[in-house]
Amino acid sequence: MIRFENLTKSYWVRDRRKVVIDNLDLTLPTGDSLALLGRNGAGKSTLLQIIAGTMRPDSGRVVSDGSISWPVGFGGSFHRDLTGAQNVRFIARIYGVDTDELVEFVKEFADIGAHFHMPVRSYSQGMRSRLTFGASMGIHFDTYLVDEVTAVGDAAFRAKSRQVFKERMKTSSAIMVSHDMAQVREFCDAAIILSGGRLRYYRDVDEAIELHLDMLKKS
Repeated sequence: MIRFENLTKSYWVRDRRKVVIDNLDLTLPTGDSLALLGRNGAGKSTLLQIIAGTMRPDSGRVVSDGSISWPVGFGGSFHRDLTGAQNVRFIARIYGVDTDELVEFVKEFADIGAHFHMPVRSYSQGMRSRLTFGASMGIHFDTYLVDEVTAVGDAAFRAKSRQVFKERMKTSSAIMVSHDMAQVREFCDAAIILSGGRLRYYRDVDEAIELHLDMLKKS
């Protein structure tokens, strides 16, 4: 269960306050893997970061009764001056998992060669995404926050990503941001649409996709 209690987040843009999450009050059911849909700039990535605790809201709070991953695919998850291996070791200690096992899993999965032992600041965006995805998949979370990450890399890496993600979804749920509606249908049981600072829950994924695509046409 994830519950939003009077959640608000805004930014100052050209001396004007832009509200992206407006006094949100909603409980997401336990066990559902949710597609998070909305126009570009609607605040989807912001909401994921607030859920993860990596960004503070202006007011309100997020309450959960389970463990939640950091936003997979978000490059800010790791310290840029540490190597990939050092970041993974640090994360293992924070989450109380076996350090050597997680390092070996991420090293093999991310498949970034010698870069694994180089500072993250030297990584491309794709390398950072491989690293964050591998680290999160190496730890059991009740809910995974995913932002387009299975679109990263070549065909072989995308296939590997989808396979490990499917395995995790057998025992966990996810909140997924994706522009690939086929991927949404494959992984998600329900959907939420963020628009105008408000969030609406849809039990029917196809209904949500239809509304989302219609919104995009009108934007």
